[in-house]
Formats: sequence, C-alpha cells, structure tokens
Amino acid sequence: MIRLFRWLSSRSLAFLHTLGTGVGWLGYWLSPTYRRRFDAHVRQAGIGREAARAAVAEAGRMVMELPFLWLRPASTPLASFTRIEGAELVDEAHAGGRGLLLLTPHLGCFEICAQAYAERFAAQYGPITVLYRPAKQPWLREVMEGSRSREGLATAPASLAGVRQMIRALRRGETVGLLPDQVPPEGQGEWAPFFGESAYTMTLAARLAQQTGAVVLLIWGERLPRGRGYVVRFQKMPEPLPAEPSAQAESAAVINRAMEHLIRQCPQQYLWGYHRYKTPRAGAAE
Repeated sequence: MIRLFRWLSSRSLAFLHTLGTGVGWLGYWLSPTYRRRFDAHVRQAGIGREAARAAVAEAGRMVMELPFLWLRPASTPLASFTRIEGAELVDEAHAGGRGLLLLTPHLGCFEICAQAYAERFAAQYGPITVLYRPAKQPWLREVMEGSRSREGLATAPASLAGVRQMIRALRRGETVGLLPDQVPPEGQGEWAPFFGESAYTMTLAARLAQQTGAVVLLIWGERLPRGRGYVVRFQKMPEPLPAEPSAQAESAAVINRAMEHLIRQCPQQYLWGYHRYKTPRAGAAE
C-alpha cells in the first residue's frame, strides 16, 4: 500500500483529481449507508441537485489528493500552485500580539490550510499547531506524521495534554487550527443547530478563544477545477463569540452558523457524507 501511495504522490493534481472523480462516485454507489446519509444531509441543508452531484466527485478528489499533499517534497512550495486571499486579516490579528484561532469545516481541501499558513506566515508569527489523531494503520500513521512534521507546523494530540499545548501556543501569540464540525467525545460538546438540525458540537474552539483572548478567523481551501491548484481564503467571523465562558451552548451555535456561512459559499466541496448528526461515543473523539 505504501508503494501505491508513494506512486500516487508523484502524479499531477490533474491526474489525481480525475481519478478522484471515479473514486467519489464508486464510494457513493457501493455504500448504501454513505449514500443515504449524503442524500439526507443535502436535503436537510437545501442544497441543489447540481451542487450535490458535484460534491460526490469532490469527496473522491479530496481522498486522491492526499498522497500529493502529504508526500510533497520541500522543493515544491505550495505557493507554486496555491493562492492566498485575506492575508491582511492574519497580519491584523497578530498586530496586537494576541494568538490566532483558525476554524475550518470539512470543506474543500482542509488539509492544505495548515500547510499554507505554515509556509506563508510561520517565519514571521511562529508555527501553527493543529490537533492530531494518529491513523490506525501503521504505514498510514508514518506517512501522516512525516507530512505534519513540516517546518512551521506543530501537532497536538487529541487529549487534555494537547489542549494545554494549544492554550500555551495561543498565549505565546501563535496560531492554532481546528475543524469545529467534528463530533467531539461525549461531555465535550453542546447540542446546537446545524443546517436546522441539532448536532453535537465541540466547545473547545470557544473555550480556547475565551481563555486566551485569541482572535478567531475562518479559513478554507477551495479546490480549483482541472488540477489548477487551490485558493486558501481567510475570512472574519460573521458574528462574535459570546464573551462569557458559561455561554457554551450559544458559542456552539455561533460557530455552527459560521461553518454554515462558509459551506454555503461552496456547497459542492463540503463532505456531506460526514456523520455530523450522530450521537457521540463516550471517551473517544470522532
């Protein structure tokens, strides 16, 4: 498997995304459970048929681009195929000496967001720290660890020690990245509306901001057609988080609305098959 992964990593993005189109549709038709969940989430959000069909292919492209992104040599900078919009928001956020919390949903190429930040801003503002959960397969774990040990990119385990690591990074004025539409372990979230349906939502993002005074920005990576690269966009939160640490339910609702705001900009690149509305399992992050 590792040989195939390495072979794929040397292919062009155009080739991988073309292959990914087939992978996306194959997964959609071979898994009735995935297909029912995908279709139900699309209906719940009121997404049109054309965008929904595109999202099937984009899910496969997301999978097939990972070898390229994870094993990309240092001699191939992201800047050669990635454009950044809203960089001035990062400069403004760090100008006051506060930390920066970046939030992105399972939208577009979320894997590229931390790498793009590290390449563009780490030399000036310090590394970005992202939550890290090791893969179950040993060979894949090795590949992921190698990818996420790039210069300017730090990882924190999905544990109490990892939370403390992120708090320290923010208090040093550095940056932390999270995917707040992940389903957290039981007891670490609040039920809040997401596209009109109650979803168990992490409170970690709000707690990090409230405890450290970090600036909160949104980030997402749009996958351009025909393998032409990506656009990484920084945006402001549509509405501020509550200042009171006790307002966790409202904070979760604000963050969910922010994620909806991003997803509606490009619904064809959201992972609608993600099991967003499930009941969390005790003691294990999903």
